[in-house]
Amino acid sequence: MTPTTLKMDQEALSQFLISEFPQVAHMFAIDALAPMAATVRLLNDERHLRPGGTVSGPAMFALADVAVYLAIMAMIGPKALSVTTNCSIDFMRKPAAGVDLICHTRLLKLGRVLAVGECLIYSEGHDTPVARAALTYSIPPAP
Repeated sequence: MTPTTLKMDQEALSQFLISEFPQVAHMFAIDALAPMAATVRLLNDERHLRPGGTVSGPAMFALADVAVYLAIMAMIGPKALSVTTNCSIDFMRKPAAGVDLICHTRLLKLGRVLAVGECLIYSEGHDTPVARAALTYSIPPAP
């Protein structure tokens, strides 16, 4: 049975990101949140660019990773020690220059110990994805 209730809203997730990951919190914004889904934005700036002026693969990976993490936290509450155990990412096309990247994430499985999510990443204002990612997270056991 798929959970349908959020344990953290957008404001709580944003504050959680600031308190637990202040080193990257300023790089992301939560655009939308729903049960088993999140839309997260990479606030693009020149730190994310690689030679040629395109957003780097590591920046897109970070977006997918943070988006799935936040979708999980929204569903289970603030369990900061949940960790990525696997990631597969396909870079499909060059992101548009000078715009934010938008990551649409949905959780495919949310179990007691594992969560699986998938992401499609788009350049803002464009309708074709620039990357697709699948991530698995390990959720720490309840005390």
